Formats: sequence, C-alpha cells, structure tokens
Amino acid sequence: MSPLLWLSSAVIVLGLGYTCVMFVLSRGVRRPARPAEPAPFYVFLMACLDEEKVLAASLQRLRGLPGDLAVLVVDDASSDATADIVRDAAAEDGRIWLLQRTLPDARRGKGAALNAGLAHLLDSGLLTGRDPDRVVVCVLDADGRLDTDALEEVTPYFADPGTGAVQVGVRMYNRHTGLLARLQDMEFVVYTDVFQNGRRHLGSVGLGGNGQFMRLSALTRLGADPWSDCLTEDLDLGVRMLAAGWQNRFCHTTAVHQQAVLSPKRLVRQRSRWFQGHLQAGRLLPLVIRRAPFAAAPDLVYHLLSPWFLLLTSLLPLAFLASGAALALASLQAGQSVVSPAVFAAWYALSFGVGLIYGYVYWRRDRELGLLRSLLLGHAFVLYGYQWFAAGWWAVGRALSGRQTWLKTART
Repeated sequence: MSPLLWLSSAVIVLGLGYTCVMFVLSRGVRRPARPAEPAPFYVFLMACLDEEKVLAASLQRLRGLPGDLAVLVVDDASSDATADIVRDAAAEDGRIWLLQRTLPDARRGKGAALNAGLAHLLDSGLLTGRDPDRVVVCVLDADGRLDTDALEEVTPYFADPGTGAVQVGVRMYNRHTGLLARLQDMEFVVYTDVFQNGRRHLGSVGLGGNGQFMRLSALTRLGADPWSDCLTEDLDLGVRMLAAGWQNRFCHTTAVHQQAVLSPKRLVRQRSRWFQGHLQAGRLLPLVIRRAPFAAAPDLVYHLLSPWFLLLTSLLPLAFLASGAALALASLQAGQSVVSPAVFAAWYALSFGVGLIYGYVYWRRDRELGLLRSLLLGHAFVLYGYQWFAAGWWAVGRALSGRQTWLKTART
C-alpha cells in the first residue's frame, strides 16, 4: 500500500473516530429551564445585496413573530428594488428600519455590512434606554424563515449571563424539490444534530451565518467591528466569542429554514467561498491555543485544521485507483482474486460506514422518509461530500491568486 493511501486512510479514520465521539456526546441533550424575567429585546440584522426576490416575504414573516423585536435591513448598495421594499414595509410597521449604504463604502463583504449595521444601532439612538445585556442581535439571511417559536426557544439560554451567543438549527425549506436540495438539508441536520450538539459538552459550539443570536454587550466587547473581513465571518466571530470568555450555546429545538442551491455549479461556488473563509480562519489558531477554554481548545484546533485534512483526503481516490490497479495486477499474476471479504469490509467501513450514522440521525429528525430510505440517502450523502474536494481546490486557487471577493449565492 502506498504512503499516500496510508496517510489518507489515517485521516479518514481520524474523521470517523471524531464523528463517533460527537455522535455519542450529542445524545440526550436537555433544554434549559424557562426564565422568570422578561424576554430580551430582539433586533434582526439583515445584510442585503440585491434581495428583491425574497426580502418582502421575509419581512412579513418577521413582523408576525411574537415578542418584542425590530428589524434593521442594511442595504449594501443594491441595484434592484431591495431598499424600496424595506421602505414600503417600514411605512406600515415602525419596527422595520433601513440603513442604506453607498459605494465606495458598500459591497465590501457581509462582515463590513454587519459592522455598519451594528454601528448604526449604537449611534442612531434606536436602542436608547435599553440595557445592552438585555438586547439580542440576530443575524438572519434575506431568505431566512425562522420557526414561529424561535424566540421562545432561544430566550431561556440568555437567562445565563455568561451566554454570549446562541445558534439555532438550519434546514432547507425547498428540500422536497430534488435530491440535491435534500442532501443539503441532510448536511445541515447532521452538522447541527451531531457536531453542534456534541460541542455543547465541550464548550466549542460554532456560529453559522444564518440564525445566530448574540447578546449586544458581548458584541460590543469584541471591539468596534466585531465581524471580520473573513469570508466566513460567522466562524471567525464564534471562535473569538469563546476566546473572550463567553459561552456559545446551541438550541436544537427550533430552526431557521433557508433556500437550498439547486445547481451543482452554484453549490460548488458557494462552498468554495465557505472553504476559503475556513482557510482564512486558520489565523485564529494562536488565539485558540492561548485563550480558548481548556475543554474546547482541542476541538477548535481540529475544526480550524479540518480544511487541510479534507484537502489531504481528496487525494484518496487517486490512491485507491493506484492501489486497485496494483491489486488487479497481483490477481492476474496469482491467477486468483486477492480481494478478500475482510478487505472489502474494510473498504466499505472507510467509504460508507459514516453514512449509516448520518442516515440514522436524519431519520430521527425527518421521519417522512422512513429508516431504510434515510440509510440509503446516507450512502448518497457520502458521495455528495466529494463536491467539497472541488470546492476546496477552487478555494485554494483563489487564495493563491489573491482573490478575496465575495461569491454571493444567487436567489431563485
């Protein structure tokens, strides 16, 4: 067996072991107790660039949520009717606010738009008289559809003064439209139900770009611009929250629903941005080693290094082809097959064993498919994961060429 195959297989075994540990840790999660004090004031912060296709419906849904809330839309110099949609909604509901940015300051990435929105909240007087510890900022994408019980489910976590942020689950609202959308839904369900729930025990819960709730006082203590220029500003922010001594929590009883990408090309393009941002977040490794909580640090280090593990794993198919050719040649020379049942079982375990776990987890969350179909979908999900190889090397190419521009996902 070649050294490349040994090394790639070792990385896969490491990943399988990590997944199994997280799966065990993720079982039996408890809800926090309901607080006696009033709920916080929620401000939904939406950074928008050309979102006319989905924004009006999103604002209407937010206006219908129960609770004390407001919505600030940061229009990042849109070329469509985004700003007009917000103005029309604001004329009907005083809880809808608009911040309109213009070039050349606009279109510098989502982090810059969010920072501008936060500065506007703090400087405009919109939050005058409110305790920053009792104000929660929720970053929501323009296509985000929160469950109606989201605020009720998130509020108990903020009763703990040490909670800086809460991330809710993520689902695809168009998951019924085809296999690609269903696999994206499975991807987010597996990530949240296994890894985010598991990280609750380690204190290393991460933040996502949609449905992340943050205490205003926690954000302001990170500086004037808490969101970085990283292409995954959410990952960056979550790590720095933990390093600053705050707790990130995961709420598994509610979710935000977003639009799955229906084109393979657009999917790889989107994931290349995420991958490149994850590579950029590697600069946080010294901070994690110095200041992250003891129990959380190893998981955060593994998480920040995972893009490099994935790139190494991407070489495995080539190594398998080389080894398969060598086995075929040995079989021909020996006059009999050298592929034993044990070899086949090892190959299946390395290639598709984790798909059984993923299929079971997805079935627990979405019973409409049935257990057998969910397990089969888990095998398809393993093959779907290969798109990360293309996205990863695309991201590496962009990074090496110095391209850091935002690859925005088009709405349909």
